[in-house]
Amino acid sequence: MKGHDSIIKRFAELESQTSALRRSRSDFGMCVDSGDFQRWSTNAQNLIKIAFGENSPHYENFKAAYNSFHGYEYEFENVKGVFLASKSDFEGGFGTTLEALVSGEIFGDFVGLAKEALSNDKKDVAAVLACAALEDALKRYAVSQGISVDGKEMTDVVNALKSKGLVGGAQKSLLDTMPKIRNFAMHADWSKITPQDVGSVIGFTEQFLLQNF
Repeated sequence: MKGHDSIIKRFAELESQTSALRRSRSDFGMCVDSGDFQRWSTNAQNLIKIAFGENSPHYENFKAAYNSFHGYEYEFENVKGVFLASKSDFEGGFGTTLEALVSGEIFGDFVGLAKEALSNDKKDVAAVLACAALEDALKRYAVSQGISVDGKEMTDVVNALKSKGLVGGAQKSLLDTMPKIRNFAMHADWSKITPQDVGSVIGFTEQFLLQNF
């Protein structure tokens, strides 16, 4: 993904900048220039937020290290250490916020088109768009939870999510009806799909995206 590659590139750029921050000696040890540190740390903190989110250990630990910085080199090394750990995890594929955001936006576009089609009495078009968005969203969510979806039908993905307790309650009951509607849509059995069916898929997909992407 282009955005993912851009994040990796930016991590590398900021890592290379750490050695260029100006240092000076004081009576209490080596210090890092305050202006240089503020510019670098602002960029780094924003990058970590994009890559992992504000509630991640990476972001919280970086913020804590930043708040403990009073100008000394050893304090900067703590900040840098959190930054490098974040860089390593993202390069290892453990950053999900960016992908989830992009996926959510893409699926949101599909749902928006489905709603528009349904409002224009184009039920069949709306059904295909809504079902495609839901199936892809379910599969991406399953993968993010460590579930393999290779070669699996939507019903298999739903069952795998349920078996791991990742869906439940009212959501579980609603989700049980979705594969049938999806199969009707993908096999052009239009007479078996009602506008209400399509509306339920759209509504469920919107809620699912809000909760998981």
